[in-house]
Amino acid sequence: MSRTSIEWLRDARLKDCRTSGATMGTRYTARFVVPEQAHVQAIVADLDAAVTAVDAQMSNWKADSDLSRLNRAAPDDWVPVSANLATVLLRSIEIGRETGNAFNIGVGGLVGAWGFGPAGMSGPQGSPTGSRACEPLDPLLEIDLPGRRVRKHGRVALDLCGIAKGFGVDELARVLARHGIGAWLVGIDGEMRVRGGKPDGSPWAIALEAPEDERRAAMGVIELDDASIATSGDYRHWREIDGARISHTMDPRTGAPLRGAVASVTVIAPTCADADAYATALMVLGAQAGRDHARERGLDALFVTREGTGFRAAGTGFFDGA
Repeated sequence: MSRTSIEWLRDARLKDCRTSGATMGTRYTARFVVPEQAHVQAIVADLDAAVTAVDAQMSNWKADSDLSRLNRAAPDDWVPVSANLATVLLRSIEIGRETGNAFNIGVGGLVGAWGFGPAGMSGPQGSPTGSRACEPLDPLLEIDLPGRRVRKHGRVALDLCGIAKGFGVDELARVLARHGIGAWLVGIDGEMRVRGGKPDGSPWAIALEAPEDERRAAMGVIELDDASIATSGDYRHWREIDGARISHTMDPRTGAPLRGAVASVTVIAPTCADADAYATALMVLGAQAGRDHARERGLDALFVTREGTGFRAAGTGFFDGA
């Protein structure tokens, strides 16, 4: 169920609107400024419909989603999918190829084997045996974008947790753009996208969360205009296996969860889908290789690593000198 509030702005004949609702196991939020004659409830309904559609297309937790149907399909069978899912699959393969398989949406089997999939804690309680590195998806997944269909050339379980929320944020942005709205902030969980500025003319301020398990605290604030930001970290979703703390992020190159010193990676990009996917890929690459790749690609990325009982931040681009 969505919650919406409207505040009239003094002497401006504008409405400052805020709405939120459930999606993808968390909540989406949107704040936007519209003229007094705007039909706010129609805009809110379109926002809710957009993220509901993405969830129905890309969820591993919904048995009737496009993604779940694709995962159940036999190899070499064409599966009709939405244009959104085909687009996200194609972009995922591109980023996987560019990052040397550090981003691979074929980790669904690993995610489930390590107890982070839909089965959750009812899954395995110890370290799984026989976990293998994930093959690059170039030869395994064929995408017919104009025909809106996909087929697998082999058995692979797809998981879009590293890009779907970001794409959902982009869909929220597209709704507001279609309504001709020029100032907004939208987000799903910690993935955010902004355009324009606040009603008072100041830029949107985004808090960067400290990678701490037991509390939510900001380690800094940045101001953005017409950009997206996403963070991948090991401090929210984890479990203990065989006495060791295991991150939910899988390294497709090894077939095992990450156990490195990187606590979080934040990326700023034009689209939130890219920011989301690159944050995951750079986390997998690690502090040094990740920064090297970010510099090579011109990415704005902030790496937070653990040092003893504290943290150290280092970044590229916008975050250089952090």
